[in-house]
Amino acid sequence: MASLKDLRDRIGSVKNTRKITSAMKMVAAAKLRRAQDQAQASRPYAERMERMLGDLASRSSSDLPLMAGTGKSDTHMIILGTADRGLCGGFNANLVKEARRMVSELQSAGKQVKIYCIGKKGAQALNREYGDLIVKRVEDLDKPALSYSKAGAIAEDILAMFDDGQFDTATLIYAKFQSAIAQIVSRQQLVPFALDGAAGDQDAADADDSAYEFEPSEEAILAELLPRNVGVQVFKALLENAASEQGARMTAMDNATRNAGEMIDKLTLLYNRSRQASITKELIEIVSGAEAL
Repeated sequence: MASLKDLRDRIGSVKNTRKITSAMKMVAAAKLRRAQDQAQASRPYAERMERMLGDLASRSSSDLPLMAGTGKSDTHMIILGTADRGLCGGFNANLVKEARRMVSELQSAGKQVKIYCIGKKGAQALNREYGDLIVKRVEDLDKPALSYSKAGAIAEDILAMFDDGQFDTATLIYAKFQSAIAQIVSRQQLVPFALDGAAGDQDAADADDSAYEFEPSEEAILAELLPRNVGVQVFKALLENAASEQGARMTAMDNATRNAGEMIDKLTLLYNRSRQASITKELIEIVSGAEAL
């Protein structure tokens, strides 16, 4: 049985841990509000851009590589977005699990797979099993702040790899923010442009058969906007990931704080019982000694 000093030390240690987890919860809650606002503000633009490109592409007979693809589907690039830090519940684990599932599906189908890791935790988790498939690692995008220029640099890197023929299809894996306790792991095809998925969400007002004349041409507009759309979708995914990470961390630290409180109560009760037993034992020894005299 642990001594009274050991119990006191353990209670003090758990109290210090509770202070840390409580502080981390408050910091995550403060960051979550801003990250959530940014993620929700990015959705209408990104979704509307996809719908507009889907409508434009459906009217065009252009054979641009970003729309038509390479004509084959042998090499797949998985772009995995995770966090740079842990202590955020199952946020990183769920994303890595989805990436592993997708790698397994593609390899079972005889496809070649490459992985582009955004975030330190994803690269660390996949390094042992799929280290030879990782072609690029990008970290610390939130230092000092996440910006579109950083997402644009990632998009340019991905498009340069596509132009060099390093892959045929690129799919982005990220966590869509729903609430502080719910994040939805999602897949989104970035290259080539997924016409069916973009057109499927169109409103009835956008799906009419009206005739439009474009200036410049439809092909020129697509050539300009399709690369930009990759950057927009990457930025949206990064913002969704940032909000999901803070929400998951806030929830995890709240659970850790409550668990620490419960552990302190149990240890305090055990300490009081042990102390009472020690006092009772000393009294019995004193009484027994007095009777012996």
